[in-house]
Amino acid sequence: MAKHKAVIAILANAGGVGKTTLAVHLAYELGRRNFSVGLIDLDPQRALDVFCGLPSAAAEFSIAQVLSKDFRGNWPFVSAWENSKVEVCQGHPIMSKIADDLVIRRRGEYTLADRMKNYPLSHDVVILDCPATLGMICENAIAASTGLLVPIQLEMKSVSGAADLVQWAIAIADELDLEPRPPILGLVPSLYDHTRAIHRQYLQQLPEVASQLRIKLYPQIRDSSEFKNASANGLPLQKYRPAHPACKDFVTIANDLVKLVKEGKI
Repeated sequence: MAKHKAVIAILANAGGVGKTTLAVHLAYELGRRNFSVGLIDLDPQRALDVFCGLPSAAAEFSIAQVLSKDFRGNWPFVSAWENSKVEVCQGHPIMSKIADDLVIRRRGEYTLADRMKNYPLSHDVVILDCPATLGMICENAIAASTGLLVPIQLEMKSVSGAADLVQWAIAIADELDLEPRPPILGLVPSLYDHTRAIHRQYLQQLPEVASQLRIKLYPQIRDSSEFKNASANGLPLQKYRPAHPACKDFVTIANDLVKLVKEGKI
């Protein structure tokens, strides 16, 4: 069991890079290790509903309510899967409007952090699935987090944008005067297809990119149609096809998080 609560924000500056896939499968892997996990969907696209097999939630039963001015601590978490230790605070399309409201609200950038401080969660680990556009909601995620993970697709736009995203996150943490500043725990190559030469080429370049950014580079998460099949059934791959080799792609990251949490470093 964790001795220290971790809040991990998963950031990306483009859609379709495997952000929700990472969030869901990492949450399940941690839950399998007897950690209670809260998954919070900050993305108006609410992909977590699909990945977790949940019906769409009304705004008053979503993260939108948590970020509203009249929130009084009743976090709307629901169980993700039968016999799992993962719960989900669902997203809602109105989050786009909430983001506009936070811009003009006093302490708008700290709203999520304030909610977590004033109404503490019971989970050992909280994972924030952020929107794919940088802005007020992602700033909230950074302010509330104890560590950041950056999935990166092996395409030119994603690879070239990784440094910009990292620099943006560092700048936001500085501007918000966060203490301690949430560390960027690593880059996570995602949707890797070993049959594509361009993927192999970019994968070879990533160690140098990570070294220049002074950030850890995690092993790649493969591209597999079984991820899509699993999410279509509202399940993580570990439950849908537990013997599939891609299930092991999340183990290294989970190992690191378990160690960092138990040591109180995030």
